[in-house]
Amino acid sequence: MQKILIVRLSSLGDVVHNMPLVADIRRRHPDLIIDWLVEESFVELVKLVHGVRRVIPFSLRRWRRNLLSLATWREIRQFRRALATEEYDLVIDCHGLIKSAWVASWARGNLAGLGNRTDGASYEWPVRWFYRTHVQIQPHTHVVERSRQLAAYLLGDPLLQVDTQNIDFGIDRYRAVHELMHMGLNLPSPYVVFVHATSRKDKQWPQNCWIELGRALIRHGSAIVLPWGSTVEHASSEQLAQELGTAAFIPPRLSLPAVTGLIDGAAVTIGVDTGLVHISAALKKPTIELYNFATAWRTGGYWSSDIINLEAAGSWPNLSEVKDVLAGFGLL
Repeated sequence: MQKILIVRLSSLGDVVHNMPLVADIRRRHPDLIIDWLVEESFVELVKLVHGVRRVIPFSLRRWRRNLLSLATWREIRQFRRALATEEYDLVIDCHGLIKSAWVASWARGNLAGLGNRTDGASYEWPVRWFYRTHVQIQPHTHVVERSRQLAAYLLGDPLLQVDTQNIDFGIDRYRAVHELMHMGLNLPSPYVVFVHATSRKDKQWPQNCWIELGRALIRHGSAIVLPWGSTVEHASSEQLAQELGTAAFIPPRLSLPAVTGLIDGAAVTIGVDTGLVHISAALKKPTIELYNFATAWRTGGYWSSDIINLEAAGSWPNLSEVKDVLAGFGLL
């Protein structure tokens, strides 16, 4: 086998959790060429992953908004033709969704993917009609291990043990920091990143907890940095900054490589179950992940003692727990 295509389109957290399979493949098959098909908004992030030769942008989200446009259908036809110019020995759909299996079937190569749904993950059974090979995964499997096991089976490799030694997300930290430096930001030091915004209200942590925590960190000499990715998130960051005062810093909208560099420079990142928090965990930086559901077993970081998952099924993690962890990190 000489060339494979990985299909993991979205979302941000899922893309991050899919990264370790690249390092796994490189470790065992150093001459294998790896391409990755991903939603266009995540292309620059995947380009940071060591071992990916080519990142192919897919524009389904944008196409959906302009589905009646002739220009959209011309672009889709051009994309299909371009994708078919490359021949792969294996195409791996890591989603298990109709949309991903459908676009993966446009590529030339043996298409394989998941054969069943795992706990808490999306899966659509009609994808079996697209695949030549289906791989069964134990239902109670972490999302990182699911994609690693899928790739290992398809490449005929033994499964790697679940431990902290062989999880490598392969992120080019130098390039990420370089992207941040290009922004010319005058960042405070030390700083703590608050990932407080999420589109899902049931994943949010109470505003008063963020305010009290921010004030406590500021009293102990840390600044608070509040990144954002949408106008709604920017407004939320501004509200929080007004409460925290001059020690709170709102950067301009950053690219994913630049925000990766921002997180890499933080003393700690604290946040709800969302993509930027998973980037912090992937960098193996001090990270506090806040879960309002008992789902940390499925998406929480387990590959570093600096990653702390706090969860409270049906509620939200207690502020005192977060402060205790920060005390252990030497920030409170």
